[in-house]
Amino acid sequence: QVQLGESGGGSVQAGGSVRLSCAASGRSFSRYAMGWFRQVRGKEREFVAAILWIEGHTYYDDSAKGRFTISRDNAKNTGYLQMNSLKPEDTAVYYCAAATRFRPRISDYGLESPYDYWGQGTQVTVSP
Repeated sequence: QVQLGESGGGSVQAGGSVRLSCAASGRSFSRYAMGWFRQVRGKEREFVAAILWIEGHTYYDDSAKGRFTISRDNAKNTGYLQMNSLKPEDTAVYYCAAATRFRPRISDYGLESPYDYWGQGTQVTVSP
């Protein structure tokens, strides 16, 4: 069994920064990509950012470009999402996900379907 666990969420004022971590545990697995998604209560979960685990290539939603940075530490089997210049509209539960299947385009990892494992989510609240 594979588990993904997010950490680093919390409350921050607008303009502040938060760094989320996503650690994998359980049986070892090969992943092609890791993604971050977020969900506001009452709305559908939406894509934030993705990274190809080996190559390190990244892909962002427009809302995250220039403010968020996705990265990974292969040795620690951990992914990160550095979020700067946070806005109240960034308030959401943030989920990390791991994809074990190849997709020909990195933009394909902007969808939920390629992902096999999901974390439980961590709340990020940005106050005005």
